[in-house]
Amino acid sequence: MESVTQTDRMEWLAKAGVLAEALPFMRRYSGHPVVVKFGGHAMGEEGYIRRFAQDMVLLRQVGAKPVVVHGGGPQIGAMLDKLNIQSDFINGLRVTDADTITVVEMVLSGAINKSLVSAINDAGAKAVGISGKDADLIRAKRLKSDVDLGFVGEPTMVDTSVINALIAAELIPVIAPLARGKDGETLNINADTVSGAISASMQATRLLLLSDVPGIMDKHGQVIPEVSVSMAKQLITDGTISGGMIPKVETCIEAVEGGAEAAVILDGREAHAVLVELFTEHGIGTIITKDDK
Repeated sequence: MESVTQTDRMEWLAKAGVLAEALPFMRRYSGHPVVVKFGGHAMGEEGYIRRFAQDMVLLRQVGAKPVVVHGGGPQIGAMLDKLNIQSDFINGLRVTDADTITVVEMVLSGAINKSLVSAINDAGAKAVGISGKDADLIRAKRLKSDVDLGFVGEPTMVDTSVINALIAAELIPVIAPLARGKDGETLNINADTVSGAISASMQATRLLLLSDVPGIMDKHGQVIPEVSVSMAKQLITDGTISGGMIPKVETCIEAVEGGAEAAVILDGREAHAVLVELFTEHGIGTIITKDDK
């Protein structure tokens, strides 16, 4: 039997201390839905996916009800390039014609969705991959814009009974952001938007938007730890929040105003970002809360 060194003991005690400090936060989320949007370039790195899967398994094991929504923009772009299909963006949204929507569905519901499902299964939980089309989980309409975006949609209804049935069966839903339109066509929806709509419909305790940014930054480049809905709107008005951050923050605002308790924007590339955000006192992203908090 190997001898135990003082260093070993100190490391064990430190780990035990971390667990003890996390216990109140674990209780806080036990029994409650937590919607997590996983996207950005983190989805292309095996290490990020593996750690993310471990986080989802731990959430499930402490009694929380994780629901995963994933994006896949870079992977879709790579496949379109491989197939020599032209793809354009307008205001951050991919113009989606008939050829493009076929590739979008193939990539989102196929390779990406199943890789996340497999990673969560390998980490010790049971995940099931679906899209918003399955069981009419999400109904949508074409997104109105000054230009024709094609098969791009926005949610009109989320059937939470589908998600709740999966959770009741002790499964972690992994959802691709596709939906069926009123005429039966497949619509591509921004993954942030889908996660926000699901969070509001489920009245989730948290919506976590994992992205390539650490949170909302002030004008000095520092992360703002917490903002209310009204403060977030003011930061958009005064230009502190700009560019691609605007739709992310607007998604969080809509989720909170729609029924979610709070929403967080954080960097999905950070190791175990979900656990740090939920199970430590200060977290690592920007949390957006109701004005009457």
